Amino acid sequence: MSFFSLEEGKKLVKLARDTIKFSFENKEIKLENSEKRGVFVTIHTHKDHQLRGCIGFPEPVLPLNEAIIQAAKSSAFSDPRFLPLRKEELDNVIIEVSILTLPELVKVEKSEEYLEKIKIGRDGLIAGVENFRGLLLPQVPVEQKWGVEEFLNQVCLKAGLLEDTWKQDNCKLYSFRSQVFLEKEPNGEIIESRRD
Repeated sequence: MSFFSLEEGKKLVKLARDTIKFSFENKEIKLENSEKRGVFVTIHTHKDHQLRGCIGFPEPVLPLNEAIIQAAKSSAFSDPRFLPLRKEELDNVIIEVSILTLPELVKVEKSEEYLEKIKIGRDGLIAGVENFRGLLLPQVPVEQKWGVEEFLNQVCLKAGLLEDTWKQDNCKLYSFRSQVFLEKEPNGEIIESRRD
């Protein structure tokens, strides 16, 4: 993964926040060309750090800037788990941008090997069986204080599968890493989060 500098990360988080802000004002953001990357935009409430929206693209299907704009709008207004963000909430939420590596199949002979291959804080996971897929970012098990087995169970549940589906041969697991930039407080200092 080509890593982004803190200055670049600040611009990406600002792009996500401005996208949401401008959506309330019916303004559009002008895009610069950028390489295609997988990306997620996460919105948390400021004081209690409750999830308020999280949507993105696991695969590099769009140029990074365009992916951030689409993910920011979707996280704020289209995450089916939450009501759309209201304008008055914008100054009380933290914006986080996760830039992803390409997902890679985790190769194992036996499912128990996943417990050794997956590292909490480093790896994000995608679980899939046929048309069922679920994704959890690397920071989720850290924030939830999960071990590897619980992480595997939860990514299967996210895919709409039984929690122990990862033990079955037909379940494919892909891992990826991310570089995360976030605001320390709404409209505040932007930092890089390091968890691995």
